[in-house]
Formats: sequence, structure tokens, C-alpha cells
Amino acid sequence: MDPVTRLTVRIVPRASRDAVVGMRSGALLVRVTAPPVEGAANDALVGVLARRLRVAKGAVRIVSGRTSRLKVVEIEGIDDAETARRLSPLAGATG
Repeated sequence: MDPVTRLTVRIVPRASRDAVVGMRSGALLVRVTAPPVEGAANDALVGVLARRLRVAKGAVRIVSGRTSRLKVVEIEGIDDAETARRLSPLAGATG
């Protein structure tokens, strides 16, 4: 069975650029340029996390909070330790 990681994510839509900012109040802070309209920000969030974690977009799933800025996201195929390593500031200076 593939490992699954669950993250709490706070999303900031309409940002100047897409970026994983870091941890804030126990949640991963992610900025996306997309507006929170018709799922655009959610789609952008999935794309940003998939690129940063080097997994397929299909492996990233929003499991709660689809209409909220605070979301719970599951990532399949990567364990907690590897997720933390790939999200560390040293792992991806480009966001």
C-alpha cells in the first residue's frame, strides 16, 4: 500500500506569484495567483503542491475545505518525512 500524507493548508488566492511560503499557525501557507472562483484556486493549489512535491497532480487531493481558505490535502505515494523534506525551504527556492 502506498503511503499517504495529510496536510493542513492555508491558501492565499490572488497572490502575485504561486509559492509555498512555509508553516503558519500549524498550516502550510501556499500563495496562488488564481482567484477563488469556480475552483480555480483549488486547481492552482493542487498544481503548486504537485510541482513542489514532485508527484502527479492526480496524487494530490483536497479532502476538506474546498470552499474555505483552510483545507486538508492528501498526497498519495509520499510519506510524511519525505513530504517535510521536499517542502523545506532548502528543497525548492522557486516555490
